[in-house]
Amino acid sequence: MKTINFMGVRNSAFAVTMLLTLVALGSWFYQGLNFGLDFTGGTQIELRYEQPVDLNQVRENLKSAGFEDALVQSFGATTDVVVRLRGDDQQLGDKVITALQAADASNQIRDKKVEFVGPQVGEELRDQGGLGMLLALGGILLYLAFRFQWKFAVGAIVSLVHDVVVTLGILSFFQITFDLTVLAAVLAIIGYSLNDTIVVFDRVRENFRVLRKASLIENINISTTQTLLRTMATSISTLLAIAALLVFGGDNLFGFSISLFVGVLAGTYSSIYIANVVLIWLNLSSEDLIPPVVAEEVDERP
Repeated sequence: MKTINFMGVRNSAFAVTMLLTLVALGSWFYQGLNFGLDFTGGTQIELRYEQPVDLNQVRENLKSAGFEDALVQSFGATTDVVVRLRGDDQQLGDKVITALQAADASNQIRDKKVEFVGPQVGEELRDQGGLGMLLALGGILLYLAFRFQWKFAVGAIVSLVHDVVVTLGILSFFQITFDLTVLAAVLAIIGYSLNDTIVVFDRVRENFRVLRKASLIENINISTTQTLLRTMATSISTLLAIAALLVFGGDNLFGFSISLFVGVLAGTYSSIYIANVVLIWLNLSSEDLIPPVVAEEVDERP
């Protein structure tokens, strides 16, 4: 395969990266994330119908009744439905049942259970989620520093931070609900992007031994070209699976699916045009990969 000059457009790619990052950060700080009930607290209403019920129809009925932000999910049997709403009105459960029963009088609601999730629980989940991401990034930094070299670790961390910032920026810009499933998607993005970056880094390290006269930029171009087919096959197959979730997963999996979709695209891009560019900025050389020589002690006693 002919070597592709990926690094020839690294300055233009950097400009695009900075633009996307600034837009993402601007939306993040200006609008903030649209936290779901998992983080903000609210009322959870468990309903049991006499007959199986269509969740999409339940959502439409609630929207028609004025409950625009209602989250409707199925749990257990097809007759069991849980509705989550913001607010702690003690009569909220009765209002929801009245609206749903009026919209579908033929399917009686036999039982209900109303619970309130306080904002303290949501704040704790939010803090723990943020701490989990920081710990994951810290562990990755240590792993790469020991397995490769600290310059590789810096490149990988900058790449992962970019992926997380862009993904959260997209969620903030379009005000997509950020709940526990989306948090799980963000953590999955970190793992996916890291795997893609390590594949490229491993080939760069190997080519330092094979291509002794090649410059760092030539090494990166050759290494990225050699791993391109593997990267494209992995990314396309992953995106197809996520697209199926996005189309057929319904409202409950929309945030999870769109987060993964954006994250995989960002991760594939950053593995080439962020992680590798950081290596160029740090002036990685073959000497960086040579282990230090430990001086042996000489016994001078006769």
